[in-house]
Amino acid sequence: MERKQCFAPVVNANTRLLVLGSLPGEKSLAQAQYYAHPQNRFWMLMSAVIGTDLVPLPYEERLQTLLRHGVGVWDVVAEAHRTGSLDSAIRHRDDNDLPALLASHPHITAIAFNGGTAHKLGLKVLGEHATRYRIAALPSSSPAYTLAYAEKLARWEMLRELLLPGTR
Repeated sequence: MERKQCFAPVVNANTRLLVLGSLPGEKSLAQAQYYAHPQNRFWMLMSAVIGTDLVPLPYEERLQTLLRHGVGVWDVVAEAHRTGSLDSAIRHRDDNDLPALLASHPHITAIAFNGGTAHKLGLKVLGEHATRYRIAALPSSSPAYTLAYAEKLARWEMLRELLLPGTR
């Protein structure tokens, strides 16, 4: 079983909302891009949240646009053994130091977990630090999570509120 590693965090001094996934899937790892699977709805969902169509943009421009809107992206799991892309196959994981990242980015006031595994593991990693942030548990943008897009979108749109300046 191959050991998989996450990507570096995409954050800057203006990041207010951190969206955390679990661990990049096979397509993402192969392309070295967050949410690269063509059926993953992350970029469509975030387009609706920020009001800018990210889908046609080159990858680096997508990331820069998210950052301009105060959104950062990372993963809860730093590395793990996993066959395939399913979260249920994650074994022997090492988690990212979320408290350290958050301490070095004081403008982050909200954390959104992309999927149940990210939420469950992320709250464990954050421990008592979780109470300092507004937390959103989102339905996964992954095609493996078969909730209808409209239902996912209805839940993801609440992120707009978390991006409002001065909200805690």
